[in-house]
Amino acid sequence: MSAVEEKLAELGLTLPEVVPPLAAYQPAVQSGPYVHTSGQLPMVDGKLSVTGKVGGEVTPEEAKDLARTCALNALAAVKSVVGDLDRIARVVKVTGFVASATDFTGQPGVVNGASELLGAVLGDKGVHARSAVGVAVLPLDAPVEVEIQVELTQA
Repeated sequence: MSAVEEKLAELGLTLPEVVPPLAAYQPAVQSGPYVHTSGQLPMVDGKLSVTGKVGGEVTPEEAKDLARTCALNALAAVKSVVGDLDRIARVVKVTGFVASATDFTGQPGVVNGASELLGAVLGDKGVHARSAVGVAVLPLDAPVEVEIQVELTQA
């Protein structure tokens, strides 16, 4: 078990199976020393537990937890490409999309769920640049979607 997965276990978390693509794309691709994930939905066991707009049917607190699930799914996608999460030198960028009610402006707080998880699991390697974007709708009516870009150590 990698040190990253041991840290997840200390936090009471396990790395999920990679979420199968919903369309014509790969969950993650490597280009040189970087891995870029596709947008990851908060799927657990192949299902969304919550759907709807944040600030409407979904509370910001629920959405923050869903962003954390998205980040776990993103780490699983990275592992599917590189085999060992200990190869992560740093998280470079996180982009979070929040399906938002028209008057909801708390997207940064929602995406903190992903950022805080990456920091808790990876320490200083988890510190990253970030965008938190409000959108009208996401695939499957998901409240949140997160993608990450990581830099790898030399193999």
